[in-house]
Formats: sequence, C-alpha cells, structure tokens
Amino acid sequence: MRHSDYSIRTATAADLPAARAVMLDTVYRDFGTGYVPRWHGDVIDLAGAYLEPARHTLLVAVDEGDGGVVATGALDSRGPAHPPNPLHLAERYPSGVTAQLRRVYVRPEHRRRGLAGRLVDELMAFAAADGGYRAVYLHTDPAVTGAEPFWRSLAKVVHDEREDAGGGQGIVHFDVPMG
Repeated sequence: MRHSDYSIRTATAADLPAARAVMLDTVYRDFGTGYVPRWHGDVIDLAGAYLEPARHTLLVAVDEGDGGVVATGALDSRGPAHPPNPLHLAERYPSGVTAQLRRVYVRPEHRRRGLAGRLVDELMAFAAADGGYRAVYLHTDPAVTGAEPFWRSLAKVVHDEREDAGGGQGIVHFDVPMG
C-alpha cells in the first residue's frame, strides 16, 4: 500500500481546529485521561500558547493526499513546574532558557512513517535558531504505547518517577541533546 506524502509546517490559525482535534483525540484515546484543564489548557488556547509568543511554535504534519492535519508538535519556553514535577527538574530546566517539547502526537493510522522524528527535528531547529535556549526538555507517560522507546532513541532520561518512592506521577523526564 502506497502512503501519501506529508509536509511539515508552522501551524496557522486555520490549522488550529484540526491540530486541537489531533491533541484531544490523543489525550482521550492514548492517555485515557480525557481533557484535564491543569494539564491541557494549552490545547484549548493553541494560539495563545504557541502562535503568539515569539519563542514558541506549533508545527503540523499535513497529509498531502487529503490536506488533513495528522500530527502535531509544539515547543515553548516554559520549564517543568514544581509541583507537580520534582524540584531538581524545575531547577535544572528553568523557564526562559529551556525549550520544552510538547504535544508530539501522531494519529494512529499515520504512525511508523517518521512523522514524529521529523517534527522533533524541526522543533530542535527552531530551538537552535532562537539562540536563547540552553537546554531542551520533555516528559512522557510511559503507559502510552511507543512513547518511551521513541524518546529514549532521541534523548537521555534524567529522571524516571517510576523509581521514586511511591512512583511519583509515573512520568519519565528527558533531556534532548542540542545541536
């Protein structure tokens, strides 16, 4: 079966409803949490979170066959907040000088085609071009199929909450090498 080609580009206001749909479908289907305002507020206000701030971006992968948005990836300048994240991570990755990768989601029927890797490459290029970021950070839920092995292939684990007393939030935190 031949797969259509994909293009990756910076999202526009016209892309936001489709990008939001990819994100919400992911949090309901893959995370099993549904929309939680304190975790997913950026998904509702994508323009305010990613399009308006100069040092933030939202990328979309578009299926050239039908023009649909099939994947997303975002970056912002906010480090991990404490709480709920461990204090040492908030200190290591302060806001303003940390690029945080967020919302790298691919619709299931478009997975295993390199889209997530391409999105990350473009996000890393954005961070490098900014010139003000000292580190790139992300966290993932290892319960999501494929997420942990994908990130382990690109980044270094800096904290695995599953190893904490009580298991923390069960989240795995990563440092992504710059350059």
